Amino acid sequence: MSDPQVLIIEDDADVRLGCVQALTLEGIRSHGVDSTEKAQRLVGPGFSGIVVCDIRLPGQDGLSFMRELLAQDAALPVILVTGHADVATAVQAMRDGAYDFIEKPFTSQHLVEVVKRALEKRALTLEVRGLKKQLAGLGSLEGRIIGRSAAIGALRRTVSEIAPTSADVLILGETGTGKELVARCLHDASGRRGPFVALNCGGLPETLFDSEIFGHEAGAFSGAVKRRIGKIEHAQQGTLFLDEIESMPIPMQIKFLRVLQERVIERLGSNQQIAVDFRVIAATKADLAAESAAGRFRNDLYFRLNVVTLELPPLRARREDVPLLFEHFVTQAALRHGREPPAVTEATVRELMGHGWPGNVRELRNCAERHVLGIKVSTAANDRPVPLAEAVDQFEKTLIAEELRRHHGNVLRAAKTLSTAKSTLFDKIKKHGLDGEQS
Repeated sequence: MSDPQVLIIEDDADVRLGCVQALTLEGIRSHGVDSTEKAQRLVGPGFSGIVVCDIRLPGQDGLSFMRELLAQDAALPVILVTGHADVATAVQAMRDGAYDFIEKPFTSQHLVEVVKRALEKRALTLEVRGLKKQLAGLGSLEGRIIGRSAAIGALRRTVSEIAPTSADVLILGETGTGKELVARCLHDASGRRGPFVALNCGGLPETLFDSEIFGHEAGAFSGAVKRRIGKIEHAQQGTLFLDEIESMPIPMQIKFLRVLQERVIERLGSNQQIAVDFRVIAATKADLAAESAAGRFRNDLYFRLNVVTLELPPLRARREDVPLLFEHFVTQAALRHGREPPAVTEATVRELMGHGWPGNVRELRNCAERHVLGIKVSTAANDRPVPLAEAVDQFEKTLIAEELRRHHGNVLRAAKTLSTAKSTLFDKIKKHGLDGEQS
């Protein structure tokens, strides 16, 4: 027998049979037993159904059994069946965690209504648990830097290779491509014991740079009433992430370069040198080489930061990753809002695939949030027209990549599913630069 959706514990054979029949007629799998001792063998840690239990039973009573069940799974809906004399007891039991109670005698319709509500709640609870478990398993690079495109595969491999080193890293990419996410992945995989300290250089007034990055002593300037530890010192044995590094004022660039070379700092208002051990990950959407040539960014600092460069592709350049990313963001949003993830229709996918994504992954995440909240996903605003040939090309690439994934890279099976010749599919795999493992 497959696990029942509803386990009925009732010592009255006629009532038990009536409950099972009423639920079966509604297409609800149920099973009845006459004691909690028999029920214990059916309600294990993996039980995904609900329990309908009489309060008065031979041997262990329903209330004590309910407490055992809730100690094992606090979210398990337990519906108590009670006679008129036990109503007050049942109400107290609800305060203790019971889902509901049904007073004898009851109609089949009432039983079905209460059971259906409990099953809906159970389904949502299990869905959220599944999402949490799924997200808990996303600590790997594949679960954080998401995508099946060749560019993302190469990015993950590079991150994995350089993360354990001490090399400073420069991340290039448009706004919204996930520069801070990649920086955090580098830090988390580095084995460094210190914290990840982030600073957006573009959001900091020039007058505060010195104090914010290097720290200051009490009395160093008007308003400095106590010592402040700067971002560099705070990142001791960790990682300092400097976003929009192109916005750092030239005087601070000179001072910061010296720190990178000598690995010592002096707080503002102090002559004491403090040794620092930190890794720098800088990020920019600008062309630092051009900024350097124009005199807006120091050439020596650019070369000092440019030890390892990671270039993040815009979302429009890896459109085949859009459906997977959207599903991931929908899952995250559903978990945040305690909702079941809504279905993603083919029409929605087509609209997402045809969008230019000027806001990149950040914009896609916002679309997923609106989808979960029941707001129509619209990508029409601020979009660029996508040529038909490009849209068709990207759709073909996505379709082939998905079939290869479904068939674990078996090209012959994918070709059969796509109703195309194996040689033709090989040519298209090569044309689209899909992952070699899939081909």
